Amino acid sequence: MIDVVVPVEQEGTQAVVRSWLKAVGDRVEVNDPLVELETDKVAVEVPAPAAGVLREILLHSDAEAVPGAVLGRIAPVAEVTPGTEPPARPERSRGAPAPDEEKRPSTSLGTSGLRELRLSPSVKRAILQHSVDPTTIQGTGRDGRITRADVDRAVAEGATRPVEGVLARSHSGIASHDVPHDRMRLRIAENMLNSVTTAPHVTAMFECDFSAIIAHRAKHKDAWAKKGVKLTYTAYIVAACAEAMKVAPAINSRWHEDRLEIYDDINIGVGTALGEKGLIVPVLRKVQTLSLKGIAAGLDELIEKARAEKLTSADVKGGTFTISNHGVSGSLFATPIIINQPQSAILGVGKLEKRVVVREVGGQDTIQIRPMAYVSLTIDHRVVDGHQTNAWLSRFVEVVEGWPLD
Repeated sequence: MIDVVVPVEQEGTQAVVRSWLKAVGDRVEVNDPLVELETDKVAVEVPAPAAGVLREILLHSDAEAVPGAVLGRIAPVAEVTPGTEPPARPERSRGAPAPDEEKRPSTSLGTSGLRELRLSPSVKRAILQHSVDPTTIQGTGRDGRITRADVDRAVAEGATRPVEGVLARSHSGIASHDVPHDRMRLRIAENMLNSVTTAPHVTAMFECDFSAIIAHRAKHKDAWAKKGVKLTYTAYIVAACAEAMKVAPAINSRWHEDRLEIYDDINIGVGTALGEKGLIVPVLRKVQTLSLKGIAAGLDELIEKARAEKLTSADVKGGTFTISNHGVSGSLFATPIIINQPQSAILGVGKLEKRVVVREVGGQDTIQIRPMAYVSLTIDHRVVDGHQTNAWLSRFVEVVEGWPLD
């Protein structure tokens, strides 16, 4: 028998079994998608390590899946004979439980009148949050399962109505309804609490004039777009971060009890909002080796994968520094922005807006209107002090404001 194991490259993340894509008795080929795992960051498909028949499932849906754990076992082709292969299973209708689940409690909403449906935690949470009846939604996932995209589409089309039992609750006379936490939200909560408990957070804030990069982008974005490269403000910010690391390398580090580990590679994670689905941080690697065009192309690929929910575990691990562009949703500044442990710092970029500023021209003060944004650096005060923090921000602002036109 060949073991199907949880991949070991989960970088300490907690994973659970989302669903099996095959049932006991199914024939599988090498690399066939076999089982889906869900972490706080991404969904991961575990492929079949060999061709044969799925003989045993050891970890069922919602079971914790630690790296290296055995998920199930496959009988290889050489051991499968006509006399030993299980009989064919009858076809099941959409919404019926998979064969490996028939003897186990079904995951359902627990609301009267609803069919028992196999729903992922994020789908269940969205259904309850928007009061959607899942029996009215046509699933587009495997075996007709309802995906989060299916729920979002139903909400956008206005096909929502109160589900019996969801709103009929109150606590101490206050009308309310419950929205179950999905795993991503629970892991985010745990990570945030761990970070502020572990590291003393201190934030410094500067103001930054974006005139130079706006001019550069206006001049080059169309030509780059024709070559398939989307030039965003984030690309400039990432490039400026890499340059700023040269004056304060300890910002790109990790604290250990007996030493400070300063990274040679600059792997920058960019916080990407997924609406009500949460936040994910894809990582662009070895930024110090990339040109602005290379950064822009890499970011575009990562963000598209994030929004399409196609990120792999490799796309979200190994970050050494993080950018939170909270200004895209209108925030002027936020403090402190929680550090993405075990990193030592995080950059916050506020809303870009026109402001009245004073600039000296020819020895005289002038009042001008400039595109400005607040930029903040939240640091682990165990790692660096105000001197390194302000040196890093000063260089970052200098790079952004002095960006050449060509």
